[in-house]
Amino acid sequence: MANTLEYKGYVAKVEYSAEDHVLFGRVEGICDLVTFESGSIDDIESEFQKSVDEYLAFCEEKGKQPDKAYSGTFNVRISRQLHREVAARAIRDGDSLNRAVENAITRYVSPAADQALPQT
Repeated sequence: MANTLEYKGYVAKVEYSAEDHVLFGRVEGICDLVTFESGSIDDIESEFQKSVDEYLAFCEEKGKQPDKAYSGTFNVRISRQLHREVAARAIRDGDSLNRAVENAITRYVSPAADQALPQT
């Protein structure tokens, strides 16, 4: 069951509040706070889209550049040993470390990888 929504390059995870009896969410991957909620499952996606549109309109009105979700740059902490091993493998393969990590992530998110990865 997917509980994520995507619109105009923005992604949000939908959750449920049993206390308030509403579905709610927040745009992920940006510094600005963009939230939405609905008491109806039929309306939650349109509420998300409306929040994104309102955020973009607000930014335009204020002359502010909207935050972009997922810039393509992120820090990852791994063990020194694994860092050493992947760097050495990249050198042997004639790749950069960034390219080696990008290749590994591409394989991880490919549909075929879903079948091969252990479930957590």
